[in-house]
Amino acid sequence: MNEEVKTIKVGLLLVMLTLIFGISLGMSFGIYEDSIQAYIAEGVAAHPEVHDDKSNSKIWRYAQRAHFHATGIAAFSIGLVILVMFSSLKKKLKTTAAILIGLAGLYPLAWFTMFLLAPSIGRDAAHGHIITEMFTYVGIGGLLLGIAILSANLFFNMFREA
Repeated sequence: MNEEVKTIKVGLLLVMLTLIFGISLGMSFGIYEDSIQAYIAEGVAAHPEVHDDKSNSKIWRYAQRAHFHATGIAAFSIGLVILVMFSSLKKKLKTTAAILIGLAGLYPLAWFTMFLLAPSIGRDAAHGHIITEMFTYVGIGGLLLGIAILSANLFFNMFREA
């Protein structure tokens, strides 16, 4: 395997897993949409005290957002990780930046977690759940930090290989 690809392999794997997750969600919507809608409706009916008349459609939207964000984030993250590979970053920082960018794939899992939890605990509780927040902060934080490292190298010649 090319030496340059080895430096970004883990980050690239994370991005590819995000892409597979997003595509799989889209396929499952086409195949199992009725079952997914039933899961939501049954959960809302079983816990009416934490839901309103918009809950079914909003929770379905959480699942869709997981799909949209996974495929979208994976698409631009592949480009960023490849840019990391061609940058003049030190090898360790290439690996670090690629992994941080790859962690962006955790953000769609926040939406997916809300979809899974909301029928039983309500939309507000699902939105503020520790797992949802962890996926959000680690995913977005990793992406921003990875982009910051890459940008510092590309635009300010920082962290260059000697």
